[in-house]
Amino acid sequence: MATLGIIGSGNIGSAVARLAIGCGETVVVANSRGPETLGELVADLGPSASAGTADQAAAAALVVLSVPLLAIQSLPSGLLKDKIVLDTTNYYPSRDGRVAELDSEERTTSQLVLDWLGEARLVKAFNNILAHHIPQLARPAGAADRTALPVASDDDHAKAVAVELIERLGFDAIDAGSLSESWQFEPEAKAYTRTYLADPETPVERILEAPGTPVSADRLRSALASATRVRVADRVF
Repeated sequence: MATLGIIGSGNIGSAVARLAIGCGETVVVANSRGPETLGELVADLGPSASAGTADQAAAAALVVLSVPLLAIQSLPSGLLKDKIVLDTTNYYPSRDGRVAELDSEERTTSQLVLDWLGEARLVKAFNNILAHHIPQLARPAGAADRTALPVASDDDHAKAVAVELIERLGFDAIDAGSLSESWQFEPEAKAYTRTYLADPETPVERILEAPGTPVSADRLRSALASATRVRVADRVF
């Protein structure tokens, strides 16, 4: 059985898979189009990676869920029951349309994801960093320029497992509280992607290629502590 399942073969899922393989993990990657569409990615990742179905990815010891928000509703019922799941999901109205529970701030994105999944052991992680910054900013333990990433969960054990993985992948992990507090590092919040940019004023059209800069644990804690909640209903991107 693979040690890490990746549901979603986009940029974030692929970046996490690559780091995991570099740490000696075996990875199975799944997407909505089927294993036969993943040959190029798996070949690039190397022999420790395989393509599989969502069921096969969900059978791994730990699962990274990295698909567009509304695609989660299409996953088979009970697929991730009792599984520790790292949820990278963000809500973008321009892509997802309007979601009433999120626009009203009745739920955070990951609370809603957990509602949809049912009995998963959900940890919000890897949603606040751009995919190309994941390999750029990963550093060995003890490195002076090690970058920190936040995690949030209602399950303390699942959070501890996620923290251990994130730290092996090359980052410090900072406890940002429960899923109800995960708005602190959702889109447009102070601890979201721009804090990892070498130039935080980079224009939107260049952001997906802009170089990153290390963010220390202290700097991330400060960003989380000083966060003010962004009006979700006002989000454009």
